[in-house]
Amino acid sequence: MQKLYLTSECMEQFGDFLKERENTQATVEKYQRDVKAFLRYLGGERVVTKEILNRYKEWLLEHYAVSSVNSMITAVNQFLVSLHGEELKIRRVRVQREFFRSASRELNQEDYKKILDIAQRKGKEQLTMILQTICETGIRISELQYFTVEQVKRGRIEILNKGKYRVILLPEGLRSKLLAYIGKCRIKEGYVFCTKSGNKKDRSNLWREMKALSREAGVQQDKMYPHNLRHLFARNFYKETGNLSNLANLLGHTSLEVTRVYTMESMEECEKMLNWVNRRTAIL
Repeated sequence: MQKLYLTSECMEQFGDFLKERENTQATVEKYQRDVKAFLRYLGGERVVTKEILNRYKEWLLEHYAVSSVNSMITAVNQFLVSLHGEELKIRRVRVQREFFRSASRELNQEDYKKILDIAQRKGKEQLTMILQTICETGIRISELQYFTVEQVKRGRIEILNKGKYRVILLPEGLRSKLLAYIGKCRIKEGYVFCTKSGNKKDRSNLWREMKALSREAGVQQDKMYPHNLRHLFARNFYKETGNLSNLANLLGHTSLEVTRVYTMESMEECEKMLNWVNRRTAIL
């Protein structure tokens, strides 16, 4: 039986492995949390076998949703790779592909308007501008740091990260709003969205601010997180243009299949379309 012996330095080794792979800080923290959960499951056991890993997988399935289980398995598998235990990797849980998105989990245009209205009424100018920037460009929240005064003035945001080059296009209306915000806040250079001390905005603080807004706006809190604004942008763009290829470019995707997930309709919306087509084409 294949075995892997854990040492006291294994977590440090795993951290170095993730850094060498240039994972984002958020990914590193997530993987480390998940691996620590696995080590807690092991208790004082310092030997890892396939049998133990499969038992852990079964335990996860009893306590977590399948999506969370697969995420945690991915972290543990990366941990095994970092310790040269590739042969012990366990399979993720196979999930049937979803053809419909869950309307109850997705932010819609009405929700977005409610949240913007609350932010404006409370005088949260920076948060309002951040929400509009994400929802009108489809950027990842981690890309906010690349919005500088200089780049906004040029009308496009150029990013070079992990050896990859990407351009974020700014709609004219959004660029005008950003320039007005920059002028009003007297930001001369550097980050557009920063703390009072001039540092880039922290995503965890943004998350909390967004959740607080959703409570006041009467919007389900599990709908209100930055990536859902990116999804809303994708659905709006695809609904207006029907161009999946251009949408993939705007989102920074290399795979159209990934982009397609962003544009999935809810089952209720598909039923409406089906009934509309049926009314127009049914003979009897």
